[in-house]
Amino acid sequence: MNMAVAATEGLFDGADVIHSYTRAQALDDGILVDVTEMAREAGFRFPVAMSINAWSDCVEWCEEDSKRQVYQDQSGRLWDVLWMASCAARQSATRNRSMAEFSLYRVPRGGRGMRPRLTRLKLAIGPGDGGEPVITILLPGED
Repeated sequence: MNMAVAATEGLFDGADVIHSYTRAQALDDGILVDVTEMAREAGFRFPVAMSINAWSDCVEWCEEDSKRQVYQDQSGRLWDVLWMASCAARQSATRNRSMAEFSLYRVPRGGRGMRPRLTRLKLAIGPGDGGEPVITILLPGED
């Protein structure tokens, strides 16, 4: 048994929960963006969501962005993220890990740049609100 776990075992038994924030609430609040439908096409078998920050950095794109920078669309940008995430998920599964970092090129939004830049994301596999497996794609500094 892990010593840290053993030291805290029973410490919070019977304690009142002060606050909890569920994945469903994060999806409702827009903190997470549900991308499960396209993720299934990329080979994911579990629900997939992206943090709003990862979405804004790597997926979000509008007509004005295409006029100002270079033509792209959100579905293509999302596919790129999900495909690279699926490759990372397959590699992490062979290593029995619940977290994987991956890189992809994307045109940064909001400027005048037209050249793709390398960015890093991470994929976390963990329990959902009911204990079911879920996947979340985040920026490296997020949890």
